[in-house]
Amino acid sequence: MAVSSAGLLTACTTSPSDTASTFVAPDGPEVRDAETRRKPGTVRDFTVSATAGTIDLGGLTVATWSYGGHLPGTALRVKAGEVVRATLRNGLPDPSTIHWHGLALRNDADGVPGVTQPDVAAGAEHVYEFTAAHPGTYWFHPHHGTQLDRGLYAPLIVEDPAEPLVYDDEWVVVLDDWLDGVTGTPDEVLAELKQGMAGMGGSSPAGHDMPGMQMSTSPGMAMGKHTSMGAESDLLGGDAGDVKYPHYLINGRLPAAPATYVGKPGTRLRMRIINASGDTAFRVAVGGHRMTVIHTDGFGVEPVETDALLIGMGERYDVLVTLADGVFPLVALAEGKQATALALVRTGPGRAPAAAVRPAELERRVLDSAALTPADETRLPNRPTDRTLRLELTGSMGRYDWAINGKAFDPKAITAIRAGERVKIDYVNTTDMWHPMHLHGHTFAAGSTGVRKDTAIVRPKQTLSTIFDADNPGIWMIHCHNIYHAEAGMMTLLGYQH
Repeated sequence: MAVSSAGLLTACTTSPSDTASTFVAPDGPEVRDAETRRKPGTVRDFTVSATAGTIDLGGLTVATWSYGGHLPGTALRVKAGEVVRATLRNGLPDPSTIHWHGLALRNDADGVPGVTQPDVAAGAEHVYEFTAAHPGTYWFHPHHGTQLDRGLYAPLIVEDPAEPLVYDDEWVVVLDDWLDGVTGTPDEVLAELKQGMAGMGGSSPAGHDMPGMQMSTSPGMAMGKHTSMGAESDLLGGDAGDVKYPHYLINGRLPAAPATYVGKPGTRLRMRIINASGDTAFRVAVGGHRMTVIHTDGFGVEPVETDALLIGMGERYDVLVTLADGVFPLVALAEGKQATALALVRTGPGRAPAAAVRPAELERRVLDSAALTPADETRLPNRPTDRTLRLELTGSMGRYDWAINGKAFDPKAITAIRAGERVKIDYVNTTDMWHPMHLHGHTFAAGSTGVRKDTAIVRPKQTLSTIFDADNPGIWMIHCHNIYHAEAGMMTLLGYQH
């Protein structure tokens, strides 16, 4: 396929037979060769059981789906270079898969049904086997419908055998927005967003302006059982989210019965923070403390102190905190939604803060990845760009027609790249909503600083330029990590040509 003089290549629509002949297969020899180059080490065996049952959120018991009956699921831990061999046992009533979020792994282990593997049917098993080549904070979840917005998620921690950091202890912190088993199911949410918003008359390109409706700008104005309008955030550049959640969780617990880290004063604590939510960015702070940011999405950054962090869906941050003496709140403010999640840090006696506490740090210095600089060892080397792709993020809340380049996801429409290329992707957000864009199987250098990421915030009416090296053959997904935007159509595929 020819490339224009501007370096732009549009998606080519292929039949299944064309795809097989044109693009590297997820289990093809190129994929196997790439895995061999990762020099697989010791094999570590795990079993991940997806089950339907009840979960106690801390005084509130809900019927949901989870990994092993835990929320979050039990973290998997390996050392960089080891091989993860994980058997998914699907005890759910529906098909499912596992996507290993953030890892540059072999394509046939990526967990995208109909693209890299078939569905794992109810009652069936599937073995994922891949080398975890790069240390970092990762996580796993289904890549099937809206299942992510239930309880199906867990951390995957890849430890560095030659860890250069000095710290005393570690705490994995998983953030989530929650409605499953309380006000409905994620499938009901998606149906309401698709049908309910359209039934209210559609929208103009501006997003929330629907003719014939009396609009309000009050935060969190309810438009339906699950739909929230008017959730606004200056940090996100406008609309903050689509869905009205009754609860926000840290490590599966409500603020009334919070998860608690217990340690000693003076402890140098590494916190690995994962946003596993479906529709919510969080502003995170530890009362009475500053955080030193050391990694984002598994890759090192030049250390920088901050009072709070803005974390979009799918993003991860590692921070260091030196703990004071007492009891302190770890608060995750649901950005634009006027509610918080809470956990506690306890290093001594004292009364726990109120469940609705909002420490002053939330309103001080707030960083996101745009303010970070990559560590020298994680910076992409300078070289010319071989190919530029323009991905316009399109759609509106009113029509709920989220898409890329004006087209909803089509698994037969694959944008071609070639192994060895330096690829630039310009995410051009034409909408009034922010989008956390996630690239499977690779990390990219984002924005003007070149910080290494696999998921990054693209604000309304702005463009985020990213660069990555095409060094992991296969067919890979790019999508918004707002689960409802993705399921409405804001997904597309990249494929390595033979």
